[in-house]
Amino acid sequence: MVGFMIAAPGSGSGKTMITCGLLELLKGKGYNPFAYKCGPDYIDGLFHRRILEVEGSNLDSYFEEPDHLREKYRRCAEKHLPVVEGVMGYFDGLGGDTLKASSWEIAHILDIPVILAVDARGASLSLAAVVKGFIEFEQCRGRQIRAVIFNRMSPMLYPRIREAVERETGIRAAGFVPELDFLKVGSRHLGLVLPEEVPGLKDQMRRLGECLEKTVDWKFLAELGRQEGRPCEKTAENGAIGMEEKDGLVPSFRLSIAMDEAFCFYYQDNLKLLEALGAELVSFSPIRDRSLPEETDGILFGGGYPELYAKELSANKAMGTAVREAAKKGLPILGECGGYLYLLDELEDPEGHFWPMAGIFRGKGYRKGKNGRFGYIQIHTEKEGLYLRPEEAIRGHEFHYWDCAVPEDELVMMAQKPAGNRSWPCIRTEKNTLAGFPHLYYPSCPSFAARFAKTCISYRQKRNEAES
Repeated sequence: MVGFMIAAPGSGSGKTMITCGLLELLKGKGYNPFAYKCGPDYIDGLFHRRILEVEGSNLDSYFEEPDHLREKYRRCAEKHLPVVEGVMGYFDGLGGDTLKASSWEIAHILDIPVILAVDARGASLSLAAVVKGFIEFEQCRGRQIRAVIFNRMSPMLYPRIREAVERETGIRAAGFVPELDFLKVGSRHLGLVLPEEVPGLKDQMRRLGECLEKTVDWKFLAELGRQEGRPCEKTAENGAIGMEEKDGLVPSFRLSIAMDEAFCFYYQDNLKLLEALGAELVSFSPIRDRSLPEETDGILFGGGYPELYAKELSANKAMGTAVREAAKKGLPILGECGGYLYLLDELEDPEGHFWPMAGIFRGKGYRKGKNGRFGYIQIHTEKEGLYLRPEEAIRGHEFHYWDCAVPEDELVMMAQKPAGNRSWPCIRTEKNTLAGFPHLYYPSCPSFAARFAKTCISYRQKRNEAES
């Protein structure tokens, strides 16, 4: 099985819902699909997980080397039919005029067929011109587009547009999705709302799958995913940067992961790397739990929407105190974006009220009103820093509408845009706590994760010695 990608001319074309509908349909037909999301996005993957009831993964050609992408994908394709959701527009990369980190580049690296999802609302024959333009633009770069699906199209219009598209472009029109009144998935400042916030989501996805069974040639897509292209060639045995198999026993430590409505943005590759370094992962809720999990040796506070739950997080004073006291004792903590906001003194909610938080770092998280920092970054430090060395760099991305005013001398690292010369200071540290707005991809700098793991193990050893 080779799988296929759902891409689109731009954001808002319906990639996520079409992907979800196909996952629901293919799961019901026994194809054992597995979901990937291109790029650094977290939220779309949560919808995939809700349907398949298994963790999906990201494919990112800025974070990952081609061999890493191929091996990860190859291992998945041995047991599953991979369904990949693209990011932004098909050719949109990390800069305005580059294919780097685009959906096209990932499809080209993996040599998988692409189904172009085109929003048909407000157009008819012009849709053939759109598809033809994408085919011709791709032609000299390595053609991956094999079919097109039209979103929000009238059933009466589809037969005529299908004929025109196939005549003008030579690729197959593989179906359409009509306007669906029952599909009620909203959005907010970071993208779609979380799956848990959508009433009746499971029923919506069931009905969406039933609709696509009638309007999309799903058998053609499944066969396309099995036969087109070539299987990814086997490369390195470990299949991931920095995830080498260990000889003998790996020293273990207990790593607590903040996981609830407020914190849910984590890269599976990050967690797998930490597990390879000895982490036993255990989740907890900063909203509901009154204390940290027993024998916690380190904490990850990932991104999410803490601003929407600032009142609830603040009301759980026992958890805030536990985190603050643990940090004072040197417990290793990583906080990313929303996780960083929780570690501040106060956090503003969408209504403008400020609520006390854990208070590891001075400052207030406030609503900035616009997203001034968006996209991929590379982070480095000029000084010997916590978990990162001057000769190293770790990759990540920023995407946030909340901010915190901080004196520059409290920011110990620099974020550099990969395209252009823009840079800015980022990341704060306090004892063994490192936090800031960047979402980090640990396998891009395995030594960063290894030092964090080593610090967790050292903390565990010291605690055991004190208790004995």
